[in-house]
Amino acid sequence: MEIFVFLFAALFSVLNPIGTVPIFVGLTQDYTKKERARVAIWTGFNVFVILIISFFIGQYVLEFFGITITALRIAGGIIIASSGFGLLNGNFSKNKGINKKVQEDIENRNDIALTPLAMPMLAGPGSISLLIAYYQEHHETTAEIAFSCLAILVVSILIYIILRSAHYLAKYLGASGIVAISRIVGFLTIAIGIQYIISSVLSIIRGI
Repeated sequence: MEIFVFLFAALFSVLNPIGTVPIFVGLTQDYTKKERARVAIWTGFNVFVILIISFFIGQYVLEFFGITITALRIAGGIIIASSGFGLLNGNFSKNKGINKKVQEDIENRNDIALTPLAMPMLAGPGSISLLIAYYQEHHETTAEIAFSCLAILVVSILIYIILRSAHYLAKYLGASGIVAISRIVGFLTIAIGIQYIISSVLSIIRGI
């Protein structure tokens, strides 16, 4: 159960679906209620698939390119911490990788559930590297794998619920409320990224 709680908290902080609310609202402002629900459920499903694939197959990609888990953890820590700084400063659009040209392209698309919502806005490099590193440490037993998959599933369901309620959240929380929550999450995300870097450096020192 500790594995579930830790991975759930880490993923939720890194993915930060609350910070995606204003972007989701902006992208779907001309959608009907039914269309928004469809985008929300497909976004949650796509995030689940991307994270599960990363969790189980990511290590083989590392082996193919000859990347060590320590290097991945340091790179992932930097990305996660950088993402957290973006949230802490309230730079949601920049942090999520959306510029003006991409924004215009998005507005002309019929389906935004996969790109950019699921990836890279939610399931980005930070969450993917986190899962790859986590799998290296917690895949010894069936229970560890099961609880890890459950954490990914629950986070994906929460993403659907939050996006499904995005317009209501934006209305009642307001911009200031969303920014406040995202900055708290951003602070936790920075801590997670720094902890990854510290753990990797300590691992290197012990191996010397």
